Amino acid sequence: MLLQRSRVLPAKPVDLHSVSLSWREVLNLPPFSPGSREAAFTYAITAAGVAHAITAACSQGNLSQCGCDREKQGYYNQEEGWKWGGCSADIKYGIEFSRRFVDAREIKKTQRRLMNLHNNEAGRKVLEERMKLECKCHGVSGSCTTKTCWTTLPKFREIGYVLKDKYNEAVHVEVMRAGRLRQPTHLKVKQVQGYHKPMETDLVYIERSPNYCEEDAATGSVGTQGRLCNRTSQHTDGCDLMCCGRGYNTHQYTKVWQCNCKFQWCCFVKCNTCSERTEVFTCK
Repeated sequence: MLLQRSRVLPAKPVDLHSVSLSWREVLNLPPFSPGSREAAFTYAITAAGVAHAITAACSQGNLSQCGCDREKQGYYNQEEGWKWGGCSADIKYGIEFSRRFVDAREIKKTQRRLMNLHNNEAGRKVLEERMKLECKCHGVSGSCTTKTCWTTLPKFREIGYVLKDKYNEAVHVEVMRAGRLRQPTHLKVKQVQGYHKPMETDLVYIERSPNYCEEDAATGSVGTQGRLCNRTSQHTDGCDLMCCGRGYNTHQYTKVWQCNCKFQWCCFVKCNTCSERTEVFTCK
């Protein structure tokens, strides 16, 4: 969705205020617990996605306000024997756009604002740290007399995998307040002696996740009853985890279809009827 959205951005200078208003609807979270680790993941991957999409659009020449990163163009790396060239992805522009674009919705001085801004920045930081260096050799008959290098974006799926791991290791934090009005000012790791800030790339949450095993309209959870599961899998799609210990039902059915079809002269197609006995498993 984010990549598609970047293609329709206007060629004229972007009005960030008007754009951020439209994204307030896009970024509205589903009704799960707003301070949970699920919310942390949603904010982080959205902020990273905007930065990734804008940076890609700049490199492809789809936006008039930006292009390739020319900051290091022509600089020679004497230690490794290559020089900057080509079209480096302007990740700085993408990240700055994401800050103004996504963070604009965080106006109220609440603990959720601190949490959201931290997770937005964590998503962008993960993207920035995984920028790649690509190089091309130049010379006669394939020799590498000179080498030109430039930076490229990683595949966004790679960022998603990293943030999924960050989600699994998300840090429970609490808010520090200061001033006469006791305004929330900083986040600290909860249940740790002294003041310890979370790491820049940590995803943080302030409320524990609800029980998604059971249906709960208040949190938007539809539960797992009736969900298809894999009896042999040890991962999240496995019946043991998916069904939350309630067990599963086994359903048997026969799948029938036409097979081994051949053209007969003249002029019809003759097929056999094939069948297969199949089992599916659903959570109780």
